[in-house]
Amino acid sequence: MPETTPTHTFPRAVRHALGSVFARVYLAACAILLLWALVVSHQDNPDASFAGVVPLLATAPLSLVLLVLPDHAAMLYVAIGLGALVNATLIGWCARALRRGPRDPR
Repeated sequence: MPETTPTHTFPRAVRHALGSVFARVYLAACAILLLWALVVSHQDNPDASFAGVVPLLATAPLSLVLLVLPDHAAMLYVAIGLGALVNATLIGWCARALRRGPRDPR
């Protein structure tokens, strides 16, 4: 008897979720915030060091949990990137579920 594979695998579901317009807009906004924070943090403004908090909060809660990673500048980018990807996936799944509407209770 041939073995059948499920049609809805996890990577496929994530790819469909990230294909949502809302998820892509969120990812673009996170990327713009991160670029803004990098540009502002290199200015001579004394408050510029707090610019990195903005993209961190935009990708919360996962990015805040990932701050327990080793103390290195690259870990901030890892936390923001993974937080943005997880949040965008959830946004895409929610958008897809709302588009489908309620399921038939039968």
